[in-house]
Amino acid sequence: MYCTNDWVLASNNAGKLREFNQLLAPLAINIQPQAELDVPDAIEDGLSFIENALIKARHAARLTGLPALADDSGLEVDALHGAPGIYSARYASMAGGVKSDLANMDKLLADLKDVPTALRTARFHCVLAFMRHAEDPTPIVIQGTWEGTLLEAPAGDDGFGYDPIFWVASHQCSSAQLTKAEKNRLSHRGQAVSAFSQRMALLLGPNSVQAGR
Repeated sequence: MYCTNDWVLASNNAGKLREFNQLLAPLAINIQPQAELDVPDAIEDGLSFIENALIKARHAARLTGLPALADDSGLEVDALHGAPGIYSARYASMAGGVKSDLANMDKLLADLKDVPTALRTARFHCVLAFMRHAEDPTPIVIQGTWEGTLLEAPAGDDGFGYDPIFWVASHQCSSAQLTKAEKNRLSHRGQAVSAFSQRMALLLGPNSVQAGR
């Protein structure tokens, strides 16, 4: 058995890296994005957020020998029967467009152009998967969900992904108009990471992570 506070994040998304570093700061964890360790993207061929999160964590752990944290997250829109779902990050590119946050938002807004406000309900999902090593038989899997509705046009300059069109009724603003502290408290990822941090602190102590046997 060995202990390390160095983890690999199975993502190269700068927005996710910032959020994870902020949210996991109390655990004194040093998280490096996989690109810094020359890890290519995993092939995300799962059919659920849970499957894809596990695929990414196992892939990063196998290629680095480090504990790996992965998240698979996305937006589920009721009027679109759950789309874009697990394809949220590549929603536009799958339809022949470019792969970007703006293109994804534009496609989603176009798909919802005739949907009235009352039916524009949606939720963000986040599944975290943590593996101590690539053969970890008991990965930790935690889920967070954030309910909201979708605007007809973007509002706000912060956040990333679909944040500018995700309306947070409790604060009467979009996710992209929240402060970082408020978003971390409310969001699907914030909820999942908070639950994960509490579990890790209880299992292993706040300043160490056991990995591998």
